[in-house]
Amino acid sequence: MADVSASEFWTDLYARGGDGWELRQPAPPLVDFVERTPPPRGRVAVPGCGRGHDVRYLAGRGYAACGFDFSPTAVAQARSLAKVEGVAAEFVQQDIFTLGRDFGRAFDGVWEYQCFCAIDPRRRIEYVRTMAAIIKPGGWLLACFFPMRRRAAGPPFPVSAGEVRRLFGPHFRVERAYEPRSVRARQGQEWMVLLRRTNG
Repeated sequence: MADVSASEFWTDLYARGGDGWELRQPAPPLVDFVERTPPPRGRVAVPGCGRGHDVRYLAGRGYAACGFDFSPTAVAQARSLAKVEGVAAEFVQQDIFTLGRDFGRAFDGVWEYQCFCAIDPRRRIEYVRTMAAIIKPGGWLLACFFPMRRRAAGPPFPVSAGEVRRLFGPHFRVERAYEPRSVRARQGQEWMVLLRRTNG
């Protein structure tokens, strides 16, 4: 398995153009959700934010958005794009698995896209616990899970609805779940879920 837990792995992909996940725009599922049924404004974390397109979009819609990535290349490019666009978005270079230590109950919500599928699948329960730790009780976690069917060795590593419900269940309840509008290459492979942080 590729060493996806090392920042060097991702920085190397950015450097040699191996960033096939890059959309160069905010994710359509996020845009549709915020335009139609925006979550309450507040502080929002975006783990594994890459170049920060979604972070800048959220900041432009009135959210105090903070993107996290442990690739210094990604964070530098995200900050540069935000500066060029004049967007007040925050970007922090940090391993997402350490966020609970520094950002306990610091966020009203989280937007998850292309992070859960990129980490080592053996660390997914650790990821869920970390997200639960940084979200305030009653806060929201909006996620677009991908890929929802098996494919070649990851990343991205496949996700299933059953796994999502099992792993998130102890800390969150599902409020909505549906198939979103996706970019062409991901149509039929994405699952949009709005989760609410419980007291568990």
